[in-house]
Amino acid sequence: MALPLVVGVDGSESSLQAVGWAVDEAARHGLPLHLVHASRWERYEECLPSFGTDRPAGELTAEYIVGSCAERATLRDPEVKVSAEVVAEDTVTALLEQGREAFAVVTGSRGRGAVAETVLGSVSLAVAARAVSPVAVVRGGEKNRAGALRRVVLAVGDLVEGSAAVRFAFREARARDAALHAVRSWRRPARPRMGQSPLERETSGLIYEEQAASVLSEVLDQVERKQDDIAVHREVIEGPAHRVLLDVSEQADLLVVGALRRRDYTGLQLGRVSHAALHRSACPVVIVPQQV
Repeated sequence: MALPLVVGVDGSESSLQAVGWAVDEAARHGLPLHLVHASRWERYEECLPSFGTDRPAGELTAEYIVGSCAERATLRDPEVKVSAEVVAEDTVTALLEQGREAFAVVTGSRGRGAVAETVLGSVSLAVAARAVSPVAVVRGGEKNRAGALRRVVLAVGDLVEGSAAVRFAFREARARDAALHAVRSWRRPARPRMGQSPLERETSGLIYEEQAASVLSEVLDQVERKQDDIAVHREVIEGPAHRVLLDVSEQADLLVVGALRRRDYTGLQLGRVSHAALHRSACPVVIVPQQV
């Protein structure tokens, strides 16, 4: 049985966008969709004496959120199998646990209340930084979220973090009938060596560019041989990695970034590039963990 696509829902506009994106994603891959709303209402309301027969307001609210989101998902695509669940846990813990047996976990880019005013919700960041499954954070413009550009961007970083992200990106490109745009950035030293001529500096820049192209080829070649039905564009771009990716995300449907997960470390495991993508990308972002 196919692993489900798990979506965290809280009733916010951002989570509704995540539901819509996730329905389309589930349809592309032929996956079931599982909606999860985390609520701790019973931890507080059940400890208080009750003298009535009415159901607690927290319970009703939680059920309304998952019910309305499930209805929204079914209306968007009746062919996608949808299930919904209220989990008596904090949101991060619930999504991390659900993500252990999931194709991917999907969240919105903002939460409710005060969190909605931040660039990225704390729940989305915490889940993306700790999950063992891929995590999609749905953000960006409408055309990017709708998949209208038919372009998946793969951020190619260090070799050790690449294989899982590469496989995921190829799979997405195929499911979307899109081109795969693999990008690696490079930078020349900020200051020239003492006595270095302009020609020598230019030559050294070419060396760094060639090294970036070599890493790009090494990461892609092994997988690409088996994916000859997908158009792959390789590009090495001079500049800071996070700025390069933010620029290319403007013309992408999806940005795929690899992230290392060290088995002996339980804290947040995201680098500067992943942080920048999650906070400021112009399209949805998927963080793909690589266990080391």
